Order: sequence, then structure tokens, then C-alpha cells
Amino acid sequence: MLRLTWVQPEDLIGHELRQAAQDGRDPSAIAARWRAAGGGEAPARAGTSARPASPGLRLLAADLLDELAALPSPSADEEPTDLDRIRPLCPDWPAPRPATVSPARLEAAWLGRAAGCLLGKPVEKLPLTGIRLLARAAGNWPPTTYFTARGLPEDLTAAYPWNRRSAPTSLAENIDGMPEDDDLDYPLLNLLLLQRHGRAFTTADVARVWLDELPAGRTFTAERIAYRNLLTGLEPPHTARHRNPFREWIGALIRADVHGWTNPGDPAAAAEQAHRDATLTHTANGVYAAMFAAAVIATAAAGTHDVHACLRAGLAVVPSGSRLAEAVGQAIDLARTHPDFDTVVDALHARHSPSHHWVHAVPNTALTAAALTHADGDFTGSVSRVVSGGWDTDSNGATAGSVAGLLAGSPAALPEHWTAPLKNRLATSVGDFAGTGFDTLAHLTHTEATRPCPGPS
Repeated sequence: MLRLTWVQPEDLIGHELRQAAQDGRDPSAIAARWRAAGGGEAPARAGTSARPASPGLRLLAADLLDELAALPSPSADEEPTDLDRIRPLCPDWPAPRPATVSPARLEAAWLGRAAGCLLGKPVEKLPLTGIRLLARAAGNWPPTTYFTARGLPEDLTAAYPWNRRSAPTSLAENIDGMPEDDDLDYPLLNLLLLQRHGRAFTTADVARVWLDELPAGRTFTAERIAYRNLLTGLEPPHTARHRNPFREWIGALIRADVHGWTNPGDPAAAAEQAHRDATLTHTANGVYAAMFAAAVIATAAAGTHDVHACLRAGLAVVPSGSRLAEAVGQAIDLARTHPDFDTVVDALHARHSPSHHWVHAVPNTALTAAALTHADGDFTGSVSRVVSGGWDTDSNGATAGSVAGLLAGSPAALPEHWTAPLKNRLATSVGDFAGTGFDTLAHLTHTEATRPCPGPS
């Protein structure tokens, strides 16, 4: 039987119940009705439950999703999605300090993003314990090079199997260039977006590029829901809100890099650009995560700030009373306090894992900020720490690698054992980019960074 992941109402309702509890709505009565009817919990790690629901239970799930959406949210005033309501909640909104960014720095960012993603790919979805045991058994803890299956005990790999889709292309013994991954596909899509519409693009322009270039089967979580909503006739920003329990997950954050790369020294402009992209699929903290990443990256792209100043610029575009601001601030404090990063990770997991899915934006953004802080922006230290922290390992590795690559400043400043296996090419199904080199991508990105921008239309 063909089971569509991330869209069936019976698979969404558990996630929406958890989202309601996180943003302060009271879902208890609706949860009781769902469970009394025989409804189950949200799938723990996959996009579908083990068995399809009956037609009646599926209809009930759809109705309850709408009822949950209608519940009043006490956090709505402190966590708005509209940009004109976000800005007044950010007292330190950054002033532009326009800078230039070289193609070499952008190439380091592309390479860093790819290498960090590739490090995290084989252990994506694994529990923290499994990541630690696999790396320690290989003598690679904390991971300072790509994961390998060579020499590992069979009982260990049976207990903690590598990501089945990624291991054939992302374990050290299998790497032959950068394999396809959505963490690289979305930057390519956003490069196409800027080539076609410039930095004054609208959210509707993002939707058009997706419909033209992005197969629905290559979307996940919030992106798949928004894609479905587009095909049913909904328009942004309703595409992000209708029956979308993933609207505060990590998907918008992984699309933010190009917005930062093309606004060097102007974190506010990068955040505004990321906001227009993110609101196709996300709301509130899901949008803030993208704005935070874009602002951090824009500041790093200027080449004049350390990682700590970059992170402060990111927090400056996030509402100070939001859950994301609180989580990131606490994570940075933990990283400053504890010399052992495993202690930082354990504290973050104790705080966030009981209440958040492993793809949620809040814990993953916090972990990324902690890793960059603890490593002081060093490339190997940043990607090693963030992947060692679990959760969405490839996405977090990509974001940390992008920031640390910018801070390094050039491809030559990145350790060769990370970049050489990439062979200056990536696989993708986006546009005509298959096989393109990272040097070429850097020059294409530089063209968009230097194109005059008239401002949003």
C-alpha cells in the first residue's frame, strides 16, 4: 500500500496536540476525544504511523485539527509571525553595515555547508546514545572526520543502524562527491529564486519556484504540507497555517543561508529576506529560526566579526520574549559555562527532548548556537560538536558548517580532509545544478550578492 508521509490527518493530529501544548493552548479535551476514538500518538521518528486509520478516524482527525487551530493561543502576542509585529519586539534590531563578500569566502561557506551536512547524514535519526557509541567504537569521538563503518562490531551496527538512505553515500568509505540532500537543494532553489526575481522576491515567488522546480516527493514536514496546500488553492501565508503541525520545525531554517550570503553586513535585510521565504511554510518560532540563521550568516559574511558577535546579531532579530530566544540564550550560556560539550548536550536534551520532536526548530537552533559558541567558530570544532549533539544532525551540521566556513574565509582555510572527498561537485535534482562545482556556485551567489536590490515590491 502506498502511504503518503507527513500529510495524513491521523499522522498529524499527535504533532498538533504537542504543538498546542508548546504554544500555550489547552488541547486536553480534544486529546481525550481523539484517544477515546482509538487515535494514537504521533509517529516518533517517521512520517506515517504503522497502520492506516479507518475512514472514520481519518475524518475525525481532520476535524480535530481544525478545532485545535481555533483554540486561543496565549503566546500569540509575544510570538507573532507578521514582520511588522516582530520588529517592535526586537529592541536591538540591527542597523545595516553593508559590506562586500568575496567569491572565496562564499565558496568556503558552500563547502562548509556541504561538509557539515555530509558529516551528519549517516547518523540522522539515531538517538544520542547510538551516535556516541558508534563514534567511540571507531575511535572518532568527538567526530573530527567523517563517520565510518569500518571495524565496528556487528552487534553495535545492528542496534544502531546507519541512516539507510544516507549511509551508501555518506560514510567515509563511500563518499564520492557531495550526494543529494535537501539541505543543499534548498540553497540551490533559493539561488534560482534570486536569479529569477532578485532579492525583492515575494513569498508568492518562492511558491512559484517550488511548483516549477521542486518535486513534491522531495519535500518533508512543513514543506510538504505547504506544497499540498498550494495545490488545493490556498495562498501564502495560509499555506503555512492550514493543518500544518510542523510550522515551527526546522525546514525554514535550512533555507536561510542564501539570504545571509547575499546580504553581507546587513543582518536585518537578511532576516527580512528569510522571513518572506519562511512564511510560505512556517509561523512564529519556525520563522524566527530562519531569521536568526540568516542574520548570523550575514554578519559572518562580512568577515569582520567573531562568532559571538554573529550570534548576537542573530538574537537581535528574534522577539526577546519568544521560546526561541530563551532557548538560544540558555544554550549559549551553557556553552560558556561548561568546558565539556557532552555536558552541554546532556543539559539541552534533558530540557528539550521530552517535549519537542527531534526536527523542531527550537532545540536544533539552540544546539547549533551552543556548538558555535563552544568551538569559538573553529570549523572542525563547530561541525563536530553540533553533529555530536544529535537531533537533526545533517541540517545542524550544514548550518554550523556554513557559518564556520564564512568565518574561515576561504576554501584553503578549511581542513582538506573535510573538503577533498567532496571533489568540487554535488548531486542534485534541482534545475541544471547536478554536478556543479562549489567554486561555480560561489560565483553565482556572488553575482546575486552584488546585484542592486530595489527593495521588496
